[in-house]
Amino acid sequence: MRWISGIMAGTLVACAPVTQDSVAPPDGRDGDSVDNIASPAEDEAAARFDWKQNFPGWYAAVEPFQIMGTGRKGIYFVGTEGLGIYFIPTDVGHIVIDSGMPGEGQYVADAIRKLGFDPGDVKILLNSHAHLDHSGGLAELKAMTGAKLVASEGDRSALEGGFYLGSEDDSTMNAPPVKVDRTIGNGEQLKLGDVTLTAHITPGHSRGCTTWTMPVVQGGETYEALIFCSATVAANRLVGPPQYEGIVEDYRKTFAMTKDWQPDIFLANHPEFAGLPDKRARQKAGDPLAFVDREGFPALMARLEKAFEAELEKQMLKYNAIMSD
Repeated sequence: MRWISGIMAGTLVACAPVTQDSVAPPDGRDGDSVDNIASPAEDEAAARFDWKQNFPGWYAAVEPFQIMGTGRKGIYFVGTEGLGIYFIPTDVGHIVIDSGMPGEGQYVADAIRKLGFDPGDVKILLNSHAHLDHSGGLAELKAMTGAKLVASEGDRSALEGGFYLGSEDDSTMNAPPVKVDRTIGNGEQLKLGDVTLTAHITPGHSRGCTTWTMPVVQGGETYEALIFCSATVAANRLVGPPQYEGIVEDYRKTFAMTKDWQPDIFLANHPEFAGLPDKRARQKAGDPLAFVDREGFPALMARLEKAFEAELEKQMLKYNAIMSD
C-alpha cells in the first residue's frame, strides 16, 4: 500500500468549470472556476444569476453507488454529476462529506435512502470548504438529521455567516448559514464507530480548505483514500487586495505539503477532478479496483500548481497596469 509520505505519522462558487463541458483541462481550471461570472457584484444581472442554468451538471442526478469497501462499509458517492458528495456508514451512525448547492440537502438524504441506509442516522457532517456548491446544503441536512457539523477554524466564519470570504458583499455567492459544532485542525482525527478520518488543512482555495483521508478495506487489502478540497484559483483575488490575507503563501504551502502525496484512491468534490465518470464506467464493467489510482492526484497537483503561478502572474500584471495608470 503506497501512501502520502509521512502523513499518517502526524496527521465559488466559485468552484465550477469555466465551461460546462470542460473535463480536467490542462490549465488546471477543471470544475473549479466561475470566471465567467467574476465580479458578479458589479454586474446588474448578478441578482438574477441562475446557477442551475449555468451549471446544470451540479443539479444532474446520479444514481448513488459504493466506490470501494467491504459489504456495506467503505465510501459511497451520493453527489450529482458535477458535485462530489460522499457518504461513509458506520455501525453507530454515518458521516457525510459536503452537501452540494443550497436546496440539495434533500437530494443527499434521498440518495442515502436509495442505498438502503437511514439519513436520520447521519451523526457527523464534514465540509471540504465554505463555498456554496459544497456547503450550500449543510444547513438543510443538519436540520433534517440533527447531525453535528465539524469544520476547520479557517472556514468557520464563512460557514456561519453564509458568505464567500473576501466577497462578503456579493450575495450571488451566499449559502445558508450553518453553525459549526466543532472545529478540527491539521492532522487531527475524527472517529465514529470503526471509521477514522484525518483532517489535512490545505489552504488557498479557501482559508480553511480541508482535505480528508481514511483507510478503506476491500478484498482483504487496505487502501488509503483521499477526498481532496481544491487548489484552483477560481474566483479568488490573489492581489490588489487579496481574497484574504496570506492567500498566495497558503496556496504555495499546499502545493509544497502535497508534493509527495500518492493516495491509493483519489476523490474530489468535483468528480471530473479525479476522473470519476471513467472510473465508474470501468467499475460497472466489472473492475472492482477501478478507483485505485495512484498517479491521478500527483498529476492533478502538478497541473494546478502551474495554473496557479500563471494566474498569479496574470493578476499581478493586471494590477500593476491599473496602479500605474
